[in-house]
Amino acid sequence: MNENEKEKEKEKNEEQEQEQEKVKKEEQEEIECLKYEEIEGDLFTSEDSLAHCVSADLGMGKGIAKIFKTKYGGIQDYKKQSIKIGGSGFIKRNGKFIIILVTKNRYFHKPSYESLEKSLCAMKKICIEKKIKSLSMPKIGCGLDRLEWNRVSELIKKTFGDLNIAITIYFFNN
Repeated sequence: MNENEKEKEKEKNEEQEQEQEKVKKEEQEEIECLKYEEIEGDLFTSEDSLAHCVSADLGMGKGIAKIFKTKYGGIQDYKKQSIKIGGSGFIKRNGKFIIILVTKNRYFHKPSYESLEKSLCAMKKICIEKKIKSLSMPKIGCGLDRLEWNRVSELIKKTFGDLNIAITIYFFNN
């Protein structure tokens, strides 16, 4: 093999190595990134772990929180966790986690984006600790609490963007 052929062979090998590195990097990024989608449908048909917002008083007497309370109970279990505003807690029912985000003090108060973001961070820690890989939720903070969905969805994506988790947002179109 002459010098010119050796040089071409070397360049070819370097290109192959660069291509392999690129594929590895893309695979790594796929592994460690949020898969996010919004779909129309019934949240309670999901096989995923579930999450929703509540007040620290755990009243859960209206909206989707009332449905969670009826379907999964666990109020005493949540109370034992002494979750403060900006925190998150969980119970396990039928093999999946039911996570609450405590975003306000009383049921009739309104949450802030700051308390929601803190609760999302607390929920992220739970997802990491419990190895939760798929999570479904309603448009949190946007029903009775009246937060703007565009801002809330950005907070979710920002908080979970570096985590290998699939998050599905369920909504109804009226």
